[in-house]
Amino acid sequence: MIIQSLLDTDLYKFTMMQAVLHQYPGAIVQYRFKCRTQGIDLARYLDEINAEIDHLCSLRFSREELEYMRRLRFVKPDFVDFLGLFHLDRKYIELRASQAVPGEIELDITGPWLHTIMFEVPLLAIINEVWFRNTASTDFSEGERRLQAKTALLRDTPGFEECRIADYGTRRRYSRQWHGTMLPMLRDALGPQFVGTSNVYFARMYGMTPHGTMAHEYLQAFQALGPRLLDSQVAALESWAREYRGDLGIALADVVGLDAFLRDFDAYFCKLFDGVRHDSGDPFSWGDRMLAHFKANRTDPTSKILVFSDGLNIEKVMQLFDYFRGRCQVAFGVGTHLTNDLGPTPLNIVIKMVRCNGQPVAKLSDSPGKSMCDDPGYLAYLRQVFQVPVPEGE
Repeated sequence: MIIQSLLDTDLYKFTMMQAVLHQYPGAIVQYRFKCRTQGIDLARYLDEINAEIDHLCSLRFSREELEYMRRLRFVKPDFVDFLGLFHLDRKYIELRASQAVPGEIELDITGPWLHTIMFEVPLLAIINEVWFRNTASTDFSEGERRLQAKTALLRDTPGFEECRIADYGTRRRYSRQWHGTMLPMLRDALGPQFVGTSNVYFARMYGMTPHGTMAHEYLQAFQALGPRLLDSQVAALESWAREYRGDLGIALADVVGLDAFLRDFDAYFCKLFDGVRHDSGDPFSWGDRMLAHFKANRTDPTSKILVFSDGLNIEKVMQLFDYFRGRCQVAFGVGTHLTNDLGPTPLNIVIKMVRCNGQPVAKLSDSPGKSMCDDPGYLAYLRQVFQVPVPEGE
């Protein structure tokens, strides 16, 4: 079966889950799946996907896995105790073939946030792997050749010795086997240039550093949980600070667009958080604006980290590193370009939170086509509240 451990997910699922346990254990949410790649017939593999989900919901954390989690400095003992009782419950998933679009599948996850937050990453990994094992070869030789070329470029180009990358590609991976194969290859080829992985299972297996803080869903949920919509980002960031007290200090900047984020990310947050993560829009102009914002708020940009994670390849990593070198600290999370570059075209699939406590929530991306909401009226209202214009292409 594809998922062999509940640790086989991104670290930020655990960090968000801990905050949910302590602050919003009664929140009810809904997630929805979307395949943005046209002409993909996933419905024919519905039985196979269902079997994988059944297996996923049978898994429990082992004693050794719980002890590993307990050793992470930011994980609290009561959260590990909760994980010892936790399992994913199939009753929260609705999966069916679409009646409207032949070949498409409809996947909804609805239930307590605390008990559904862990579904997203393994479900995407399952759907990806089911698709590729039925439509492509399992020969990894082309992937290994491409990976060697990438690591040689980063390792052997003068001036890039301090460039650091991490693997962020669990949900986008070609297969679990390839993921487990390429990580030690990256480590051995890049040495200190490779700083770890977002995948907790492989971090434990290979003695790597797990990476991750918060995802879009955390800030989206506060559109329903916060005191008022306009203050939702501030409420989310303050909630995070209460939970981690200065640890895990990378904020996510693109949930309602950069302009609105900068209005909320005042001098207090500039000094409190270690840095900011980019995940949509032009990364160069985004970084320029973030550094100018730090300066305007009497914060030394060289003390802050800009984390780039939006559709990166090694060439873009090197361009960004060269552009921001010396002006701040930079870090890179590379996903599909590492875990699903073996020849076949990767799928563009996502699972996004669309409701919290019965209210619609949404992300207003800085990139056209990345916004996702099931309520056009709410989306228009969200744009109005945060003064976000409709981008070209939507």
